[in-house]
Amino acid sequence: MKNIIITGTSRGIGYEMAKQFAQDGYQVLALSRNEKPIVALRHQNIKALSCDLSDPYDLAKVVDYVSQNWEKVDILINNAGKLIHKPFHETTNQDFEEVYKVNVFGVAETIRLILPFMSSGSHVVTVSSMGGIQGSMKFAGLAAYSSSKGAVITLNELLAEEYKESRIAFNVLALGAVQTEMLEEAFPGYQASINAIEMATYIKDFSLSGDKFYNGKVLQVSNSTP
Repeated sequence: MKNIIITGTSRGIGYEMAKQFAQDGYQVLALSRNEKPIVALRHQNIKALSCDLSDPYDLAKVVDYVSQNWEKVDILINNAGKLIHKPFHETTNQDFEEVYKVNVFGVAETIRLILPFMSSGSHVVTVSSMGGIQGSMKFAGLAAYSSSKGAVITLNELLAEEYKESRIAFNVLALGAVQTEMLEEAFPGYQASINAIEMATYIKDFSLSGDKFYNGKVLQVSNSTP
């Protein structure tokens, strides 16, 4: 079965995806700063690693595990994200750095380190946001978050072009509102029409077959605004 790496698996969509892949028989490497929720599943198909995507030492642990235990990586899902919600005039350079370290630099470095283990037929799926889509409705207080999500869209478009001869696919899913802990923290009381399990199922299915139809594309996955 395929080998799957998922970032941001301590809760929400990433946690549900790890469970679903494992239940379907795939081998999952689940990465998050807090690995306890995944470890508590005690699933034989899941290996949980505590990993801060902005920490080179933690990323080196991921490379060591893959090189020692897997021949290749079939799917990489960049799901981890950091959101800071505050007025722009209160948003500091440090806030921007913290968001970009996870949402942009962490994504880029994870891809760079995992690419040597990928080959024809491998698929990189990066979770972005409707807030990163040019021309979409924007929301006050998300300057760092939404701009970072726009950056990873362009990054993956570039990588799809650079690696097209290798037949490694790069696609982005720009999500609308999903009922997760992150959404509740950013917009208390808002009720989204899609829950984490439903979106996890969609992303799982897309990661398994979407590369047959798309490469270098951003798909808008939203039935509402935001």
